[in-house]
Amino acid sequence: MIELDKVSYGYGGTALFSQLSLTLAPGSFHFLTGPSGAGKTTLLRLCYADLRATAGKVRIFGQDAASLDRDAVAMSRRRIGVVHQDCQFLDHLSIAENIALPLTVSGREQEVSGNLQELLNWVGLGPQANQLPPQLSGGERQRAALARAVIVSPEIIIADEPTGNVDWEMSQRLLSLLVELNKMGKTILIATHDLAMIRSMKADVSARVLRLKDGQLMQAGSEL
Repeated sequence: MIELDKVSYGYGGTALFSQLSLTLAPGSFHFLTGPSGAGKTTLLRLCYADLRATAGKVRIFGQDAASLDRDAVAMSRRRIGVVHQDCQFLDHLSIAENIALPLTVSGREQEVSGNLQELLNWVGLGPQANQLPPQLSGGERQRAALARAVIVSPEIIIADEPTGNVDWEMSQRLLSLLVELNKMGKTILIATHDLAMIRSMKADVSARVLRLKDGQLMQAGSEL
């Protein structure tokens, strides 16, 4: 589905990582760990064609990302749901309208009524549907961000520190939702620095744990 083949990326002539390879197979679950500044967010952005590799190849659904024009990138992203670390909403729209926005802007408004209420209930935000984003707690905002990412029924969910600003109980709830999505056949890639959270999920999902450090990507050992 997404393949990085000997990919390098850097800023201002300085390499952030090099010769990095990764394959996200259908239905797989991956945690991406590593110290701050190692390039986890950059790696995620390469996976959904928000950045272009300085060397190597990124293939998204079998297509070379470097060859995709703007429209082709937009089409590919309809198959990838992204949960950003700092989830942004339009504060003048209700949380329901914010969640439905990806369908609205892609001309799929007819799908909103059928999916929206069910999705709101699934993430536990049914009662907050008409509230504005500033009225939500941090955990509610993160659940809304996840709902917004999955409303287009993507094949892949990429989440950047989705539990970074919430308490332990809420982080477990968010991860349970992601595990549910994986059991539905979705491919999941989560960047996180929280090793305790990864350990807590090992019994619930067969996940590959990857560590990005010193410009190299490697599979984490059994000590996690």
